[in-house]
Amino acid sequence: MQSQAIPYGTWVPGTPPGHVSSSARDQQAAAVVSRSAASVQKLVSENAVTVVGRRGCCMCHVVKRLLLGHGVNPTVFEVDEDDESNVVVELRKLIGEGQEDWPQFPAVFVGGKLFGGLERVMATHISGELVPVLKQAGALWL
Repeated sequence: MQSQAIPYGTWVPGTPPGHVSSSARDQQAAAVVSRSAASVQKLVSENAVTVVGRRGCCMCHVVKRLLLGHGVNPTVFEVDEDDESNVVVELRKLIGEGQEDWPQFPAVFVGGKLFGGLERVMATHISGELVPVLKQAGALWL
């Protein structure tokens, strides 16, 4: 007996497994995109340190490990490929329209403001300036 694998996706009750109508799929995708993009602003404003990066990105992992090594438990928001453009637009609104460059991943927010990417985090770590910045944001207590 051979079994058929059910493709990964959202299943709508009342339809056969693996079948989702295009209109239902579009509505669900739009709802997920708007929820995830809006949740970026909420995460950044509610947490001392937030890392926004692509799902499975090695640079995001490096930033997270460095911060964990300092005793900071950053909130990590992983962005799917389908959702990337919407999240970048939300980040652009969050950062401000005055910025000429579009935000790149990983984007590290400290104290609700864009701190920078991997290069900035590493540079401030090497120069010894990272710990005072984290203390000022309330991410470190010592």
